[in-house]
Amino acid sequence: MAKTNQPTAIIPIEGKIVSETTLGIDDPEIIEAEVINPEEWEASEHPNFIESNTQAITLEELTNRNIIPTFSDNTLTISHQNFIGTTVRVAEQVFGDLTSVEIRVSHPIIGRIPSAQHKKANELLDSEKTVFYQRLAWCCHVKNLIRSINGQTVHLCIGGVRAYNEDKLYNRQSPMKFKIFVGWQVRVCSNLMLTCDGNSGTIECVTEADIMQKSLELFTAFNPHKEETLSLLENLNNTPISETQFCNIIGRLRLLQNLPTTEQKLHPSVTIGDQAVNAMVKNYVSDPNFGKKEGEPYTCWNLMQNANESVKQAYIDRWLDRNQNCTDFAIGIQKALTGNDTDGYDWFLQ
Repeated sequence: MAKTNQPTAIIPIEGKIVSETTLGIDDPEIIEAEVINPEEWEASEHPNFIESNTQAITLEELTNRNIIPTFSDNTLTISHQNFIGTTVRVAEQVFGDLTSVEIRVSHPIIGRIPSAQHKKANELLDSEKTVFYQRLAWCCHVKNLIRSINGQTVHLCIGGVRAYNEDKLYNRQSPMKFKIFVGWQVRVCSNLMLTCDGNSGTIECVTEADIMQKSLELFTAFNPHKEETLSLLENLNNTPISETQFCNIIGRLRLLQNLPTTEQKLHPSVTIGDQAVNAMVKNYVSDPNFGKKEGEPYTCWNLMQNANESVKQAYIDRWLDRNQNCTDFAIGIQKALTGNDTDGYDWFLQ
């Protein structure tokens, strides 16, 4: 899809244009109408928000066919489905109606019921198998918050990450670790553009009430600044990157990973590994949406999207932090290119 340097468009839902006053926009001339039906969007096929070794699962299957792990004292953990349900309820209170949840899981822990202990694996009935997934990532989007920036349709995305391998299930009950996020997502490739103010980081919770409290804190803090965040991301399209500069960036990313630890600490933290860097180069050449195109500038917006696409192959428990790091990196490169760098990102352009 072609990308143009156009103003943020307010997209009416079901044919109704959102008030400029409501969004704090004074000049009605910058409003561009485009009708998109949320139900059609939700039903249409779209790329996964994470790839790696994950598989899709429905909330119904997660609820009805998966066991819930316990601590060593048989105290119940917070189930994946309760984590999702609790966060969704809080998000609906803050942002309004949400679409259905998209869930990706990995690292299945497979078992069987005691009465089937002597059966061969190929003889097991579905009713005799047990399973829970060690790692889970999920997301949904807010129905009435759809925008268009730089020629791309984006929506506000809510989600979370949970990995049982970070919890000490071999001990008595202890706080469990979760991550919650809210940020803008590009529809065409489901790339999440996550900033630090939309990432809870690792939160430790003992009860669902703890999840509710942490979710409420994150969502209410982000909500007043969601349009500012969108403008920050849109502005990345105003800063072009030459092919020489892109090659310098890639070379420095490779070099950074091999520097001694003491030298790495002198530069901005970048969690993009070799595999992701290779994917960025491939995306630069061949990505149909954000790659280099004849007659069009390659910008910091493209760099962010290519980087975000590359980290979709990260494991669930690392994906969210790497995704945010990609957005931070693109913003840092823009500051370096425009002479506003104070964090050392100009090193990647030398």
